[in-house]
Amino acid sequence: MDEPDEIQKLIDDISFRKSNSKDYEKMSVEQIGKELREVMKFEQESFKKIEEFEKTQENPDLIKYAKMICKNTTQREITQIQEIYLEKIDKEYLKSK
Repeated sequence: MDEPDEIQKLIDDISFRKSNSKDYEKMSVEQIGKELREVMKFEQESFKKIEEFEKTQENPDLIKYAKMICKNTTQREITQIQEIYLEKIDKEYLKSK
């Protein structure tokens, strides 16, 4: 597979995550914790791939775009999950409002 195609595929995968957001409000604390770990793992793996592309790729603009979209999308999702996670922990375990 051609390198720019691989970068584009990664960008598409990241964008798909953004459009395929889950309803964390309906999940249990345990499920949300699992989702949070999965998003963080996805972010780490994506940045590893981007680092590999930086070593072999000649299209710095596309790599820069991939970094930006990865960071923005995953951080937004992590923040959203963390907010809901903390609210649920507060309600379920600390019994406060």
